[in-house]
Amino acid sequence: MPELPEITILAQQMGQQLAGRRLEGADVVQEKCLNLPKDAFCRAISARVVVRSYPKGKWVFTELDGGYHLLLNLGMGAEVRYHAPGSAWQPDYQVGLRFDDGAGLSCRFWWLGYVHLMPSDRLSEHKLTAGLAVSPLDPAFTLEYLAGVLSKSRTAVKTVLLDQRKVAGIGNVYVQDILFRAGLHPLRPGNGLRLREVERLYDSIHAQLEMAISKHGLLYERDLYGQEGGFGMEEYLVAYKEGKPCPVCGTTIAKIKTGSTASYICPNCQVL
Repeated sequence: MPELPEITILAQQMGQQLAGRRLEGADVVQEKCLNLPKDAFCRAISARVVVRSYPKGKWVFTELDGGYHLLLNLGMGAEVRYHAPGSAWQPDYQVGLRFDDGAGLSCRFWWLGYVHLMPSDRLSEHKLTAGLAVSPLDPAFTLEYLAGVLSKSRTAVKTVLLDQRKVAGIGNVYVQDILFRAGLHPLRPGNGLRLREVERLYDSIHAQLEMAISKHGLLYERDLYGQEGGFGMEEYLVAYKEGKPCPVCGTTIAKIKTGSTASYICPNCQVL
């Protein structure tokens, strides 16, 4: 599933490529991707100009003129592609957006994704995004913010980081090495962390996500132009490396059950 680094890259590319372009209409193959009836969706976006795109957790928000936002969620994975005027579109897409200059944007979801349209002044009514917390790359995500979230939670620190209502954008892929960098066992209670541990975690979150962005995201994800990311197995520290030696102390990396998810840890560096 795409996480904040991949969504950030996609949002940046969409902003660069689509800003200023005027929508002409949409081709909707799978109506359940929408939050409106197909005809209403197509009428509402017609003739609107793209203002900007920006990431919000695991969503791309695209502001349109006239007071609307297009909200894109890639579900378990998707291929979102820009098509230059006159070029062939990717096959089997569920939703396609057409611009008046002949360009297009197509969305082919591996599993159900969403292309929703909301009035900008009613974004707080959008059930899937209204409860999203700030993202770690947002200026509002300060050390004080993270410390406050953790201090109020008796649940496992990993659970806190994956809760999109507390920290938006981190998923089970990047959280593994975030916790390893911070030297924290995923089952440590959030409100049991000392200040220096919270500080390490805060720095670790930024280091991991910024490194992933610099690598252009995960290897098996592709950007707006079909280019794959550069974050492969070599970049992981302990994630998905069960049985391999810890890169710090050499202890064998273990895979453990943490609630509904699996975690990869160094039993020596991440003590419960």
